[in-house]
Amino acid sequence: MNSASREPHGRWNTFNRQGSRVTGNSVKLSLLLPAGIIGTNCSEKLEMSDLSALTAALLEFRDARDWRQFHTLRNLITSLNLEAAELLELTQWKNDVEIEALASDPQGAEALRDECADILLYLLLIADTAGIDLVEAARAKLEKNAVKYPVEKAYGSRAKYTELA
Repeated sequence: MNSASREPHGRWNTFNRQGSRVTGNSVKLSLLLPAGIIGTNCSEKLEMSDLSALTAALLEFRDARDWRQFHTLRNLITSLNLEAAELLELTQWKNDVEIEALASDPQGAEALRDECADILLYLLLIADTAGIDLVEAARAKLEKNAVKYPVEKAYGSRAKYTELA
């Protein structure tokens, strides 16, 4: 069974029952959704083959709750920053050793995962609202950074590109 979702620019993507987009670039992701979140009657592991499929699941989750009305670009950007602050809060009053230990502590690792997921989900909503292809934007930014920070000048340096000799 296939379903379709509209991208911001009016192009339609087709998704199979597992939530995988039939065409396009892939970034491997997996998502385990409890029953009812995206209209299934039982727990089902959905293979998310790319960011578009994850975005489609997120939009379905949002729209089922009539939350689109609250998701202006400004509100989404604000919310992303609030979630980033919650990630930062996990490091408050901790030294570097304690912060590194968060990932190996079950509660700390769960908190890190949850905050990173919240940030990713808001980023996907922002990109959808603004019509940004995140994979292409990241690829383009890496290319810009490669020009700003050539290996021969930036290797091992923390200097900003304007300070590289």
